Amino acid sequence: MSSQRLIKNTAVVSGMTLLSRIMGFVRDMVLARTFGASLVLDAFLVAFKIPNMLRRFFGEGAFSLAFVPVLSEYKEQQGQDAVRALVQRVAGTMILILLLVSIVGSLAAPALVTLIAPGFLDDPAQFDITTAMLRVTFPYIFFISLVAFASSILNTYGRFAAPAFSPVLLNAVLILAATVAAPYFEHPIMAMAWGVFLAGIIQLVFVLPGIIKLRLLVKPSWGGKDPGVRRILKLMGPALFGSSVAQINMLLDTLIASFLVAGSISWLYLADRMVEFPLGVFGIALSTVILPSLSQQHASKNTHQFSLLLDRALRWVMLLGTPAAIGLLWLAGPIIVTLFQYDKVTPFQAEMTALALMTYAIALPAFILVKVLVPAFYSRQDARTPVKVGIYAMLANMVLNVLIVVPMVLLDYRAPHIGLVIASVISAWLNFWLLYRRLRFEGVYQPEAGWKQVILRVMFASGVMMLILWWGPKNFDELLPLSGMERAFDLTLWVMVSGAAYLLSLQLTGQKLHLLWRRPDRLPPQA
Repeated sequence: MSSQRLIKNTAVVSGMTLLSRIMGFVRDMVLARTFGASLVLDAFLVAFKIPNMLRRFFGEGAFSLAFVPVLSEYKEQQGQDAVRALVQRVAGTMILILLLVSIVGSLAAPALVTLIAPGFLDDPAQFDITTAMLRVTFPYIFFISLVAFASSILNTYGRFAAPAFSPVLLNAVLILAATVAAPYFEHPIMAMAWGVFLAGIIQLVFVLPGIIKLRLLVKPSWGGKDPGVRRILKLMGPALFGSSVAQINMLLDTLIASFLVAGSISWLYLADRMVEFPLGVFGIALSTVILPSLSQQHASKNTHQFSLLLDRALRWVMLLGTPAAIGLLWLAGPIIVTLFQYDKVTPFQAEMTALALMTYAIALPAFILVKVLVPAFYSRQDARTPVKVGIYAMLANMVLNVLIVVPMVLLDYRAPHIGLVIASVISAWLNFWLLYRRLRFEGVYQPEAGWKQVILRVMFASGVMMLILWWGPKNFDELLPLSGMERAFDLTLWVMVSGAAYLLSLQLTGQKLHLLWRRPDRLPPQA
């Protein structure tokens, strides 16, 4: 795949992901306005977090990283009949495993809630409603993992739009659940759990037509002894750690946050959702597209092109991830007030969420960089290195959680949940650095000429952007008396002005942004 095609596909996925993130914002605004940062919302977020985490483990994360390289090899070297046989056996194996996981997870819901949110044991009502919701939401892992299976096939064949659009359906269903269905439930929050269950079915039905067009909708069969299935399972094992360290860290944060002030889980969740916007629109989109491309270059033994594609992706992260992080850092207060500070969300709750977002913003470039670097290992079927790095980062996060949060609690600090975010920030940058250093040590990645100039230009443009954001937008207190439309206008205005100033500054200092669309082998040395 050429760099131009790579970026074009990334743009398609980014566009669909942007729509999904916008719908996600609407969903979170509806949740906040309907339930507030309350005990019941905390309960739903825990009940949804567990299957959602497993989705990222078994679906979008580990499975995709393990399945796509093997499927690409079958497609390129063995032909359509071999691909159909592989899909048939992988599907059968997945369905059986996922059914067992869903049944066991639903039955073990009380134990899972105790493990993930032990602080809920102090409130029997909150514990019971969380357990009830988890039993409803847990089968989501079955449906959404099959969606990820179908999406991986479509992505391998260069069809990215439908898989990228499917999350929009989840958000749409949850919005309807909160606004239409909730009043009809004895416990309104239960409508959200059933919404998750229904959304999984709808998403699966949505991606199936693409599989039918490829003539790969086959009758599943058990493939435990199939060589291809065994290779995928072998790669999946370590990939569970390598691709999902951030999710494990977030679970640990949830466990500790369940002991903190009521609302802490919601504050962390809403702040994380804001970080997920640029991470999904750019980082995950680029990661999704670059994995098949890197796998193809590795299979062709084209090490130079492999390094060039990786270098181009890293430059995109530098050029676009940096202003995104700055924007979240400087505009955290206006963002939270504009999107969430209504009805049941108090100014104090908005302030606590904004503090978490400001801290998370520091880790945004690291989150995106990890999303780009991990495929560089799995495309070469190296699953051991991301596992080792992931374990180091996770252990660092665990230790830092204790070292930072416990003193905050003992000193009665008003926002101890910030300590959890600080630990996540440090572990994210550690994760990136160890991955990057390994790629350089192995000679897999060699930076192209011009990085020094790019960094200086980004620093200058970022300075211009920060000056504008320091001078222009209204602060937290000034926004509170304004209406939602007035807040949105002020926020949108300064996002557009600062973003335009950043890009203009880059262009004026010699960064030729249009060259990012060129093929890597046709770029001038200082691009």
